[in-house]
Amino acid sequence: MLGTLVNFLTIIAGSLVGIIFKKGIPQKYNEVILQAMSLAVILVGMKTALGCDDLLIIIISLALGSIIGEFIGIEAFLERVGKWLEFRFASGQGEVAKGFVTAALMFCVGSMAIVGSLESGLTGNHHILFAKATLDGIMSVILTASLGIGVLFASLPVLVYQGGITLAATWLKPLLVPEVVAQMSSTGGLLIMALGLNMLREKKIKVGNMLPAIFIPLIYYVILLIF
Repeated sequence: MLGTLVNFLTIIAGSLVGIIFKKGIPQKYNEVILQAMSLAVILVGMKTALGCDDLLIIIISLALGSIIGEFIGIEAFLERVGKWLEFRFASGQGEVAKGFVTAALMFCVGSMAIVGSLESGLTGNHHILFAKATLDGIMSVILTASLGIGVLFASLPVLVYQGGITLAATWLKPLLVPEVVAQMSSTGGLLIMALGLNMLREKKIKVGNMLPAIFIPLIYYVILLIF
C-alpha cells in the first residue's frame, strides 16, 4: 500500500499548491495550460492504447464495459459525490463537481494505476506508483489552479481504487498473465484519450461509465480457463 499512500499524499500536496497559485494566475493562462495538459493526456492515452494488438477483445471490452457502467450509473454517482462536495465545502462556486470528476477519472484510469497497483501488490515494488505519484502531483497543481478545490477530493478515489487493486492482486496473481495486463492497459489508454477529449470539448464522453471495460479482459480470461 506504500505506493498508493504516496500517490494519495502527492495529490493532496499538489492540490494545495494549486489552490495557492490559483489566486495569482490570470484565467486566460489557466485555460491555455489546461488545454495544453488535455493534449498531453490524449498523447499518454494514445501511446498506452497502442501497446496491445488484440483489437477484438478491446472492442468487446469497451462495448460490454460501457453497458455495465451505464447500468450501474458510475458517472452519475461521481457527479453526485462532486455535487455533495460542492454543497458541503464550496457552495456557489460551481466548479467543485467538475474538478472532482475530471481529476478522479484522470488519476484512476490508465495503465500506471492498474499495472503499478498490481506490481505493488504482487512483488512489493512501488516504483511505477512512485512515478505516477510524481506525475499526479504535478497535474493536480495545474488542474486545481484551473478547476478548483474539487481536484483535492479526487485523492480519495485514488486511495480506494489503487488500494483495492493492490490488495486484490495477491488473490488474482495466477490470472494476471502479461497478455491480460496488456489488454487491460490498452483499454485504459483509450479511456485516457477520451478523458483528454472531454477536457477540450463541450459535449462529454461518459468515461466514468466505461470504467468496467478495463476489467473485462480479466473476466474473459477467467471464462476461458473455466471452459
